[in-house]
Amino acid sequence: MEINKIYHGDCLEIMKSFPENYIDLTVTSPPYDNLREYNGYVFDFEGIAKQLYRITKPGGVVVWVVGDATVNGSETGTSFKQALYFMSIGFNLHDTMIYKTSKPPLTHNRYEQAFEYMFILSKGKPKTFNPILENCKYYGQESKTSTFRHTGTETGKLHKQAPINKQKIKGNIWEFGSGYGQSAIGKIPFQHPAIFPEKLANDHIISWSNKGDLVFDPFCGSGTTCKMAIENHRNYAGIDISEEYCKIARQRISQAQPQLF
Repeated sequence: MEINKIYHGDCLEIMKSFPENYIDLTVTSPPYDNLREYNGYVFDFEGIAKQLYRITKPGGVVVWVVGDATVNGSETGTSFKQALYFMSIGFNLHDTMIYKTSKPPLTHNRYEQAFEYMFILSKGKPKTFNPILENCKYYGQESKTSTFRHTGTETGKLHKQAPINKQKIKGNIWEFGSGYGQSAIGKIPFQHPAIFPEKLANDHIISWSNKGDLVFDPFCGSGTTCKMAIENHRNYAGIDISEEYCKIARQRISQAQPQLF
């Protein structure tokens, strides 16, 4: 297997050639239900899930970004079914995260869909977690927490006050702009019908991998995951069944600039 390469072909067949316990992190969003028209291609989910487990290192992570279609008035539940299948073959469901995005209004009698799931699947305990931090709104103010001390038959209530830290670990609901001018810069990425935001891939790559690790996307599409791996000083490997999309990904990768730290 060559690293830092976009492979053209069926990801299931190409992954079979990868060594076991090889990939540090996978960040991907597969074509799901009928929400994405993907040049008429379909994929073998169960076969791909098994290969992902085989090639992921112990402590490695798979970030699986997926949603559900609404068919005959009912959501398909495909996202949940896939998460449960991943668990049945050995992955831990380390976290169920939410990706909030703006989507075109739908014409049905329900609240408008505004999110997708980001399942964080780990092969054992994740070996890496570099949390994204955000500023605390009430930095410098005193917190007002209550604790209880049990003294024999008596219970006394203590009020402990401490200054609020400047930063905290970001929550597991992430919001990113989508669409032209927000998901990515330039016109090239939008030649693909279903890109996800560069910032989404960027933040997961930072969170679950370290410099020099190998980041993989079996449905690399326009190459967002691979591009952001380069910019964060990681190695990459991507696969797509569409030669058209592989060309887009290679073009984006050629323009990627590693970030200075």
